Amino acid sequence: MAKGYWVSVYPAISDPERLTAYDKLAGQAVQAAGGHVLSRIPSRGGRIVAHEAGITQRVVLIEFDSFEQAVAAYESEAYQKALVALPDGFERDFRIIEGID
Repeated sequence: MAKGYWVSVYPAISDPERLTAYDKLAGQAVQAAGGHVLSRIPSRGGRIVAHEAGITQRVVLIEFDSFEQAVAAYESEAYQKALVALPDGFERDFRIIEGID
């Protein structure tokens, strides 16, 4: 069965400190849904090289055991509460994608 992934790119973050409440709630929701954070750059000190659009802001990659699990995690009550905590004024490109089996 193909894995599922959440891919989030934040092209514009005016105040990263305002993401604290969202990060805590989202982290709990992801963990409860069986997700595993594979990469969170730059907040964990990881490296990034940007090409084309040149976006070097925050990038988050989370893996789930299946695409269906990834969709269910997003639709969960716990993650929906986290979304409410996402501050206004943040630009985010969020996708749920299916891995290659």
